[in-house]
Amino acid sequence: MKRPKHADVSHLYTSVYIIEFDPKTRICYDVGLMATSKKKTRTTASTGSKAGKKVSKAKKPKSKAESTPLPRTYSTVLRHLLSRTNYERVRVVSYDEKTFKLDRMRKLLRKMGNPQESLRMIHVAGTVGKGSTTGMLANMLEQCGFTVGTFTSPHLVKVTERIAINGEQISESAFTSLMRDVIQTADTVEKSTTYFELLTAAALKYFADEAVDLAIIEVGLGGRLDSTNVITPELSLLTTIDLDHKRILGSTVEKIALEKAGIMKPGVPCISVPQDPAVATVLREHAESIDCPLEIIGEDIEFSSRFCVSDDLGPHTRICLVTDHNQYMHLPVPLQGEHQGTNCAVALAALSQLQKKETGIQDGAMFRGLANTKIPGRMELIWNQPRILIDGAHNPIALATLMRSIGAHVPYDSMICIFGCCEDKDVDTMLDNLAIGGDKIIFTAAAGQPRAVEPDELRRRFIERRGRSCQVAENISEALEIAARAASRVDLICVTGAFNLIGETKEHLTKLEARRKVTS
Repeated sequence: MKRPKHADVSHLYTSVYIIEFDPKTRICYDVGLMATSKKKTRTTASTGSKAGKKVSKAKKPKSKAESTPLPRTYSTVLRHLLSRTNYERVRVVSYDEKTFKLDRMRKLLRKMGNPQESLRMIHVAGTVGKGSTTGMLANMLEQCGFTVGTFTSPHLVKVTERIAINGEQISESAFTSLMRDVIQTADTVEKSTTYFELLTAAALKYFADEAVDLAIIEVGLGGRLDSTNVITPELSLLTTIDLDHKRILGSTVEKIALEKAGIMKPGVPCISVPQDPAVATVLREHAESIDCPLEIIGEDIEFSSRFCVSDDLGPHTRICLVTDHNQYMHLPVPLQGEHQGTNCAVALAALSQLQKKETGIQDGAMFRGLANTKIPGRMELIWNQPRILIDGAHNPIALATLMRSIGAHVPYDSMICIFGCCEDKDVDTMLDNLAIGGDKIIFTAAAGQPRAVEPDELRRRFIERRGRSCQVAENISEALEIAARAASRVDLICVTGAFNLIGETKEHLTKLEARRKVTS
């Protein structure tokens, strides 16, 4: 299956760089950052709703058992999913076996014919780096001729991004049909099946139906009690483990590490990136207790990395990795940031492990796939003049790493940061890390996210901690307007924090560019 051609909005230019702001219409002209209109318009959904009412009057009253019909369209499937318990949006979660029921997931899959049993899978857990590791590994395998399914989370713009084969996300029609079947089956098992459980089941069913060669499954939350942890992979991968979701997973790195280590299986090889010594100790003790073969890069697998600059690649990281099967020397990492070196190393180590069984994994194809890897929402430059970069740095370690990576890879005079995050994060540490690189800070929040910290609260805490002035914006379009007015040609606007804020930014700018093309 060929990788689809995605729209590239990374090299967009406005014809004249003059900014005129009309406070009445809230439009920022010529810079290309137009606020979305607040005028209410009739949507097709509301029109369809009225039509539906007329039809329903002509029909006989439905019985009580039929009062909640199965969703039939993509939009109604989305509404149904959003009506389910979604721990990505819930403020307070009890993290225990009563809330996260793996037995419920097993019952659902059993009712569906256990699609996971026909799949070869790789399971990926960690605090940061899961998406980058999955992307590099999937690209290399695809280039080697494998059909690769990926189940990732969260999504940026559309939920269909989470389920993909060879980089092509599931179509809306296929997603609708699949979810309808999964929802119907789930309701016969237990009506409390959650949003993420339904998506997990759908992904496994889709990959089984499409007979993928390998499926890379990302953990949603934690590991031990995550709904993906009902699978038996042939390889488990652990990316960097650090403090995140402390209210749920635990207040120390040791507690969080033990939850992540929950994806380990007896006899199934597990490979980890270099970890904090306290984390490494937990991982080794747990692996030994269940007889899981564990290798940690930099300890059990020889590894080194260095930052360099070349004429053809510019600033980048190169790594050396020596496994018991392969030697990769001075290999350039395709993604920006020194931290991507360890993610690349674990992806290469995974391929080296697979090569023990697979003859179709050739170095030349691997390197071509690796070189072409691009991850949406990770240091992604999506607009020029002014330059706008987005990155879903949604926890302290990711944000600190982003600030360092931008400084190393992106030249700029001044950086304007637009930031919003969720209240279950270590907000104060994130604000400190934001101040490392941000010369001007604008706080905002994604629409419809109940876990988002209020922008005014972020401003208050930032001023209290850093003693610096900052601004707030009601929404991302207003934040972009403020930033655009302040940015010069040599400045950089960085939108970071919560993934849904990044997705909202991307969607806003994509729609804006489409509108500009129509009017130009």
